[in-house]
Amino acid sequence: MSTASDTSTTPPAHTALYPEHAALGASFTDFGGWDMPLKYGSELAEHRAVREAAGLFDLSHMGEIRVTGPDAGAFLNTALVGNLAVIAIGRAKYSLICDTDGGIIDDLITYRLGDEEYLVVPNAGNAAAVAAACAERAAGFDVTVRDESADTSLIAVQGPAAVAILHALLPEAQRAIVTEMKYYSAAPVTVAGLDVLLARTGYTGEDGFELYLPNAQAAELWRALRAAGEPFGLIPAGLAARDSLRLEAGMPLYGNELGRDITPFEAGLGPVVSFKKEERFIGRDALEARREVTPTRVLVGLQGAGRRAGRAGYPVLANGVQIGEVTSGQPSPTLGYPIALASIDPAHSAVGTELTVDLRGKPEPFTVVALPFYRREH
Repeated sequence: MSTASDTSTTPPAHTALYPEHAALGASFTDFGGWDMPLKYGSELAEHRAVREAAGLFDLSHMGEIRVTGPDAGAFLNTALVGNLAVIAIGRAKYSLICDTDGGIIDDLITYRLGDEEYLVVPNAGNAAAVAAACAERAAGFDVTVRDESADTSLIAVQGPAAVAILHALLPEAQRAIVTEMKYYSAAPVTVAGLDVLLARTGYTGEDGFELYLPNAQAAELWRALRAAGEPFGLIPAGLAARDSLRLEAGMPLYGNELGRDITPFEAGLGPVVSFKKEERFIGRDALEARREVTPTRVLVGLQGAGRRAGRAGYPVLANGVQIGEVTSGQPSPTLGYPIALASIDPAHSAVGTELTVDLRGKPEPFTVVALPFYRREH
């Protein structure tokens, strides 16, 4: 077990794009063991750029696990709670990997790249744990599980101008691929002369793309995207804007809304679990036992009536009695009022229910609202 002194002497890892961020004067923060750009200037400006034009994100701290072999689909259906074997080639699916007790190890996206080839993308702080769990769960299956996280960079272009920016860097013959690509799809394309896996996915609530490629080519692609995007208003964006964007979109963050002590039902992700598939996936017995039982807590959206925002860990009260706590919260740059996600007693979870959040001893009124808080028009 690591001691506090051991942890403090272990420097965070750097992505292949760290020099690019440093040259731009980024403020850095340790996130999941990685030294990542928190912001480059104004986090509010970066947030608004994604909503109105485009933002450029380094997501190379995320994991990439390639699964290949004749049993790839059956293996993933056993390792994860969703039905991955039915994904069409070129499509993706959001899923969860759970422990035997039904607790969430991570939420992740899985892309099907071929008949016997998938790419599993876990979160940064959980990448090693997911890779280890997949390797362990692969026993008895005719599959190869390869952790490619250390060799792969991931860059995201998010915002209304994302398609136009990519068109500026694509061969004319491939532009239709981007235009016609559906949400949660992926395809190999050539961007700025570099071969990438392009996915129409994101974590901001906007249209956008995520581009996977080898580390050695990441800086070249980053610079090309910056140059092509500048006329459209694209600017680099850090984790601060990414967090406020995902909160407006009502998307969960592992460690806040999701965790080992939280089941899919408590996180509002029950529909992600496939009980129709035949595989006895890890955690199935525990989740089946809780399937028809009302959870003791549920995730809801809260809208503040005042100006002060609730933050993670703040108590949520009904008639002066604590019935849960905020998991994520801050003022919404787009909407102009405080918003929060909160884990609360389901008896008080109906839309329109008036609650209060204890803001360091001062009760502030909030109302339960439908998620997401923000939804793009097109």
